[in-house]
Amino acid sequence: MKNTYIKLIAFIVSIQMGIVSCSDDFTNLDPLGSTSYEHFWKTEQDAIEATNSMYEYMRAEEMFARGFFWYINASDDMVTGRLNATADNIKNFNVTGDEGYTSKMYKQGYKVIRRANDVILNVPQMNISQSTKNRLLGEAYFMRGFHYFWLAHTYGDNGTNGGIPIVTEENMNNEAGSYERPQSVIENYEFVVEDLKRAADLLPLFTEMGEGDYGRAHKDAALAYIAKTYLYWAQYDSSKYADVVTYCDAVTNSGSGRALIDTDNPKKDFRLLHSHLNNWTSEYIWSVDSGVEGGSILPGVMLENKGWGLYNGWGYYTPTQDLYNEFETNDARREVTILKFGDEFQFFGETRKYQSENSLSGFQFNKYMYEYGMENPVGNSINSNGNAPTTLYNVPVMRYAEILLMKSEALIQQGGNGDADLNRVRERAGLAPVANATLEDIKHERRVEFAGEFANRHYDLVRWGDAAEVYSKPLYGRIHSDRSNPDSDYTVEQVWQARNFDPSYMHVWPIPNEAIISSGIKQNTGW
Repeated sequence: MKNTYIKLIAFIVSIQMGIVSCSDDFTNLDPLGSTSYEHFWKTEQDAIEATNSMYEYMRAEEMFARGFFWYINASDDMVTGRLNATADNIKNFNVTGDEGYTSKMYKQGYKVIRRANDVILNVPQMNISQSTKNRLLGEAYFMRGFHYFWLAHTYGDNGTNGGIPIVTEENMNNEAGSYERPQSVIENYEFVVEDLKRAADLLPLFTEMGEGDYGRAHKDAALAYIAKTYLYWAQYDSSKYADVVTYCDAVTNSGSGRALIDTDNPKKDFRLLHSHLNNWTSEYIWSVDSGVEGGSILPGVMLENKGWGLYNGWGYYTPTQDLYNEFETNDARREVTILKFGDEFQFFGETRKYQSENSLSGFQFNKYMYEYGMENPVGNSINSNGNAPTTLYNVPVMRYAEILLMKSEALIQQGGNGDADLNRVRERAGLAPVANATLEDIKHERRVEFAGEFANRHYDLVRWGDAAEVYSKPLYGRIHSDRSNPDSDYTVEQVWQARNFDPSYMHVWPIPNEAIISSGIKQNTGW
């Protein structure tokens, strides 16, 4: 969907969808340009541009680049990487909701929801083909459900807080202060599943789409997020594990040929999996459509600060010794996932040995490095603007490996056997199969398979009830005697202190106070 963003800019300039005042975040859509809202919904091009606008925030730094990742950074897999008081406070759960790094996801999520509501409200009445209507409505239902999924588990619960406001095409023009939080996040999950089921019914398979539409929502993405919604719902209602299995199977059997990238060469397979060469192949179900001119900046955020003098890496989110140790010795994923001192890697067409004078842990994530390895990558495989360090690689949000591990977990939680799906992931990594896998095996496998990804290690620990125990332990790194020398010796030292995670309220994050004031809803308890 590379060229849709050109049309998107023109659309945003003309109608300014989603730009709202702080007093009416959920409802205001007054036109700020020359085209009025009432006169916009006339042509097929209007409908397509309105639908395209929903994808704008997928690429935003505050969403699927650094935004939600600041909360994933709270996990035991990584440390902030650089001295940064705001980032450190987020990791230490010392937050108000107004921190610049994390204050925009809630508002921007609702902006996408508002844009989806407009499509759902207006497109059915337009004089355009039914096939076009179906596709655009399917995309709108998906994007609304997808963003509610992220907002719901980030800010809502089944306890004292409840869910987050449900704004639809029917109530979006209500007064801003009239919205209430549902009694439980389960109501949000019910709504998400309903939206995603509608999307799945309307959307094509990815394999039925033309290359020009790559990046748009498709059937497998909707089915996959139904499965993950049920997985998160199951922490409150174990009967939902059966639904996880049903929808994981629906992805597998959809007809799109979903499969792991597996040629029986574990190291090569996992390396090339995390590269632009596999952006649109069988394993990538949903990702941030990226390129040298835009997309998720996460690869550059994780790159060595200042990129060894060759590129403006930002140096955040550095792996811990604890994560490195979690990998089995012969796991081919370990070196593809993490760079340690002395490891050889390609950078700007040359072979280098990893060393860092900046990393606070002595490690760097390697998953996102492939595009930096090419000769003359600037402007070819990476952005020429180091302040917007995107690459050709589509940053993954949902991979087929997660479908397999969600199904395995759900089977185990029901007292069944999850070996088959778990072992497909292990075998791709070059590891021996396990027999009679337990939940502990799932916890291990999710951690090493999805390290440094949006699969969300932090929320896994929360939903499993493990966060308080895990975060009560300090985190370690390798401190080298000469950080300019890749072969220097090191000592394992504490790089992050133990944290006091209170599961009575820290299982959700604070809602930005701007949204509290504008909407009149209550803040999450304890923050």
